[in-house]
Amino acid sequence: MENAQPKKKSLWVTILQLILFVGLGVFFIWLSLRSLSKKDMEDIWQAMGSINQPRSWAIIFCAAAIAAFADIARAVRAKIMLEPLGYKPRFSMTFYSVMVCYLANLALPRLGEVLRCSFLQRFENIPFQKSLGTVVTERAVDIICWLALLFTVIALNTSMLSNIIVDKETQMTIGAWMQQKGLSMLNNYTMYIVLGVILLVILTLHLTRNWWMKFAWFRNVRSFFVGIWEGFISIKDLPHPGRFMIWTVIMWACYYVGTYLCFFAIPYLHGLGPGAALAVLAFSTIAFIISQGGLGSYPLIAAGILLLYGVSYTHGLAAGWIGWILQTSVTLILGFVSLFLSSFYKKKDSTVTTNI
Repeated sequence: MENAQPKKKSLWVTILQLILFVGLGVFFIWLSLRSLSKKDMEDIWQAMGSINQPRSWAIIFCAAAIAAFADIARAVRAKIMLEPLGYKPRFSMTFYSVMVCYLANLALPRLGEVLRCSFLQRFENIPFQKSLGTVVTERAVDIICWLALLFTVIALNTSMLSNIIVDKETQMTIGAWMQQKGLSMLNNYTMYIVLGVILLVILTLHLTRNWWMKFAWFRNVRSFFVGIWEGFISIKDLPHPGRFMIWTVIMWACYYVGTYLCFFAIPYLHGLGPGAALAVLAFSTIAFIISQGGLGSYPLIAAGILLLYGVSYTHGLAAGWIGWILQTSVTLILGFVSLFLSSFYKKKDSTVTTNI
């Protein structure tokens, strides 16, 4: 009976999180459609129907295959990250864990990372905290790659992007807004105080660790975070760091090629160059951060970027929905297939390398 209340609270927190993030996605859908007329909606459906031809479907199928290969590249990279820790998981189970992660994230943000690590712990006997550490490192590398991509797009389109109006009342451009935000962050003393307090707490705990080690709960907490740290820094012990970087490049290249291929499947995007696809990829990635699986926000952001390249808003929305449906379909199909196939696997009793 004592555990019933915490579980009940946890369930309510999960439900509230789900409502919040799905609601955010629905809000973005409403935001993108609220000012559209009946004719605009007809234009969107007509634009989406323009891909209903054999050539377009063949290209979309190729884009889906490339998106699936990006998931394979991520699984290979995850397997490489675990090797310095002394674990040799089966590639199949590593891939299944990645797809289960993606599938779960469609339901609830960050739930996937937890299930991915739990999945590997159950089937490959890899401690949860260590695999979580490698996941954190992977995400950190991905953020660096995305920022590099974003800055590249901004550098290539400085004049165009800097003239975008973000506040109609003050006529503030995105360039001025970014400069203002950067200065406000540098002058935010509260941020420095919070960081200083965190560092002071960490330093105090480190210096008094021998006293705290008397308590079992502290030893357990410390062991958990040490495991995460070992996983996080495992990248420095990679026997072949070049392999990790190559598969990272392959993964991001697949994301880009898949995005650009969709342009050839949609008739009114044929004339746009590779730079437009790069911009859509860089900015639309934000959609998966701010809403559930990019729901609503992906088409909205894609439409906004394509508008800069001369594509009408309604046509941009249609293209955004096509791209979102494609990515979500790949995740759903591979995610459920991974769940089904993994049910036939037995738990691994050792860390002997297996290529099955």
